[in-house]
Amino acid sequence: MSYRDLTQPVRDGMPVFPGDPKVTLDQHATVPTDGYQVHALNCGSHTGTHVDAPSHILSDGDHIDTFPAERFVLDAVLADCSGRQQRESIGPESLPASDADVVVVRTDWSDHWDDQQYLDHPYLTPAAAEFCVEQGYNVAIDTLNPDPTPTERADSTEPSGFPVHRQLLSERLLIFENLTGLAELPDRFELVAFPLKLTDSDGAPVRAVARVD
Repeated sequence: MSYRDLTQPVRDGMPVFPGDPKVTLDQHATVPTDGYQVHALNCGSHTGTHVDAPSHILSDGDHIDTFPAERFVLDAVLADCSGRQQRESIGPESLPASDADVVVVRTDWSDHWDDQQYLDHPYLTPAAAEFCVEQGYNVAIDTLNPDPTPTERADSTEPSGFPVHRQLLSERLLIFENLTGLAELPDRFELVAFPLKLTDSDGAPVRAVARVD
């Protein structure tokens, strides 16, 4: 059995969703001066590779700390949606039907992690979200957002707001965002993505790992 890290590293100045808190990682203490080393981390609850809880969108939704640890160990099926253009939609016909717990959507958009094009990623349609609800799928994706992210390059025909988030989270189906390294994964594997146990939080960073037989 092998383990493959699917997590974007947390670092000072890393990409965030427009308007979210910027990430700072500053040295607070050093071994030569203080006898130990500590860094000060400031970030939002949706920093880097993370999971969205229902309370991210729903005022009465469950917080991330209410989910048991086993909820974050998931039988995964891969949906290869690579080769999409920027802001191209992904419909239900591109997603497999299976008995898995989570569909992991590969777009390879993580290749654009450090440039502005990352904001103009492919996205799931509301019909794709409805398919995921019917299958009972949690959703993981290697983009900033399963919905379109607003930028000046957005098209008037794109869904507005966060319909995919709302459809999934209203059914207590979790959303994992900003994964990376999906290109070499098999069609089925185990996704392990434990979040920080942040009290009453709408989401949390995760260390996402694929466990492959």
